[in-house]
Amino acid sequence: MANIDAPFGFRQVGGLGSRPTSNGTSQYKIASGQTAAIYAGDVVALAGSGGLKVQGGTTVTAGYVGPSVTNAARNVGIFNGCLYEDPTTNKPTFQNYWPGDVAAAADAFIYDDPSDLFEVQTAGTHTQAVVGQACDMVYAAGSTVTNGRSKEELLGTASSGGMFAVLRLSEDPSNNDVSNPNSNWIVKFNTAQHVYLLNI
Repeated sequence: MANIDAPFGFRQVGGLGSRPTSNGTSQYKIASGQTAAIYAGDVVALAGSGGLKVQGGTTVTAGYVGPSVTNAARNVGIFNGCLYEDPTTNKPTFQNYWPGDVAAAADAFIYDDPSDLFEVQTAGTHTQAVVGQACDMVYAAGSTVTNGRSKEELLGTASSGGMFAVLRLSEDPSNNDVSNPNSNWIVKFNTAQHVYLLNI
């Protein structure tokens, strides 16, 4: 049966070993006026010294986060919403996504444990042979209509040193047909692709 083509970014589903549930998120900062939007389920990167180029060609200042580019090496985790003071209403505002170009700094909530596991849809067709290999992320802008959800997917071909290690096929019966595109897989950040596993 054909899989349902409905990308949702990276959805946290637990951790390595026997950890079935989330360790929760950690708080990071989004710079005031940052133009690059970030959606729930997007891969985010943490800028180091000298800043960091992110999606849309924007440069994020050191110490702040932004939407990661494919095969970035300073990924810090998966975005899960943000909190900021709306400059129009002057009220604290929680959003599932950062709309970009808001004149206020924000607290970003990020699944940043390198052992976290995520479910993600593939942009192509993967067979069981992809398990134990690495794949990159395919970026697509998320949607504010679907509550700010990401549309990022897993690249349909394995790539040496890719962003994510593929661990197993998802148990979702609507998206586990490996003979068709858009199957869902369980992945984790590859060792050299997460900032907390690098020598920083």
